[in-house]
Amino acid sequence: MKAFLLHRERDFDWDTKLPKNADDLIQDLGLQTLFDAMAGEDRVIPTVAPKVVLGGLRDVDALLYRQAVLRDCLAHREIVREIYALAEEAITEERRSFWGLTSRYPSTILRRGRDILPMFLAILKRMRLIAEAHADWFASDGFRRFFSMLETELEDDYLAKVDGLLKTVEFPDGILMSVRLGKGNHGTDYVLREFVRPNKNWIERILPPAEDGLTYHIPPRDESGMRALSELGDRGINLVADALGQSTEHILAFFTTLRSELAFYLGCVNLQEQLTAKGEPTCFPAISPAGARIRDGANLYDACLSLLAKERIVGNDAAADGKSMIVITGANRGGKSTFLRSLGIAQLMMECGMFVPANSYRASLSSGVFTHYKREEDASMESGKFDEELKRMNDMVAELSPNAFVLFNESFAATNDREGSEIARQIAEALVDSGVEVAFVTHLYEFAHRLWVERKDTTLFLRAPRSDDGERSFRLAEEEPLPTSYGEDIYYRVFGEAAQFLKS
Repeated sequence: MKAFLLHRERDFDWDTKLPKNADDLIQDLGLQTLFDAMAGEDRVIPTVAPKVVLGGLRDVDALLYRQAVLRDCLAHREIVREIYALAEEAITEERRSFWGLTSRYPSTILRRGRDILPMFLAILKRMRLIAEAHADWFASDGFRRFFSMLETELEDDYLAKVDGLLKTVEFPDGILMSVRLGKGNHGTDYVLREFVRPNKNWIERILPPAEDGLTYHIPPRDESGMRALSELGDRGINLVADALGQSTEHILAFFTTLRSELAFYLGCVNLQEQLTAKGEPTCFPAISPAGARIRDGANLYDACLSLLAKERIVGNDAAADGKSMIVITGANRGGKSTFLRSLGIAQLMMECGMFVPANSYRASLSSGVFTHYKREEDASMESGKFDEELKRMNDMVAELSPNAFVLFNESFAATNDREGSEIARQIAEALVDSGVEVAFVTHLYEFAHRLWVERKDTTLFLRAPRSDDGERSFRLAEEEPLPTSYGEDIYYRVFGEAAQFLKS
């Protein structure tokens, strides 16, 4: 029994480690807010969501398979929650059981299987009833295969046979087995035998049976004899106990995997409910293979910022088809970093099979998303801020491959404009020439202007506008970089009315 809801033909590998830059992605893109929104009050989703979201897929068909499953979850969320609750119930009841403790003794393994398997089978029957009642409502290949598996593998005849076998291994008449004497008169070739009840008349049933062969009765107080008899019994039932134990573990693994896979989808449902409650749009993106250089979105917004804010967030359009680089300049607090985060979040959400926070979105896959954001001053004073930026850049380059997507947020601004511009230009151009896509928020005018002159055809230039009265619309426009970052705004914000008075 396999769930196969995250992948078409395999289970998700929950032992896979997060990418090396996972902490940077979570910090720079504010992903913890996203994970918290997905989790709600659930205790499983927080452990599942980061692994799926940050462990993106690189295959279009695999992502379309996952998108279809998520569409079903959004359309029939109560049914999916019911299945999830059944898987959770099975796992919880198994853990509450005394036999949840591991043991190496065959008799203990056998008793555990006899106690737990009937509970598992009862829950599987309830899942099958859900499949029979609602399978036709689901359209995805993932759920259709899942429901078909429940109906075909859990037929009444099969369940009746399993129930009969469980009653048999209760050994109501004791254990019958054969054994040969080996070297040193040690037992070998232990074989468990089935009791065959003889057909007796009523007189034979009343009269005590005659004992065939040699019989030895262990005295009630002979603890060593009882222990030896128990060990003999364990050897006889070892194969049966092993088979029953494996069956129990197999079904438990199925419930565990099913719960984890559904936890991701229900996390997506929780997130979509919160965004929709604010009136924020979501859409399923159109996905192109890596290297296609497709990126076009309408009203793309930062979902994490929206989850934290009371009001709706201003979205932006991104028409970057055929572009290898996006350069974002303009006014302070004009929405540049917010838009950069929205690009990174959308890429990660798309590459794990989720919807995207936008009216519409289409993009090509990447080989990985990376961030290089400015950091606070090193409190230990082991290195300067600029040295720290270069070190992080060096570490990142070792992980990059063609078609990676790198987000820079005011990088290399810890030195003077000329030096920072030259370093930023050389790094950005080297990455693009190596097949890496780049999005760069910057106040370095020389850097942005040179790209405008030399790489206008392959670069999308966006600018955060500022009106004459200092107001921001947070709507980015395709404009040439300007030789100002509106530092005057900062001056007036710091010195306030006194500065305005001196100006007048």
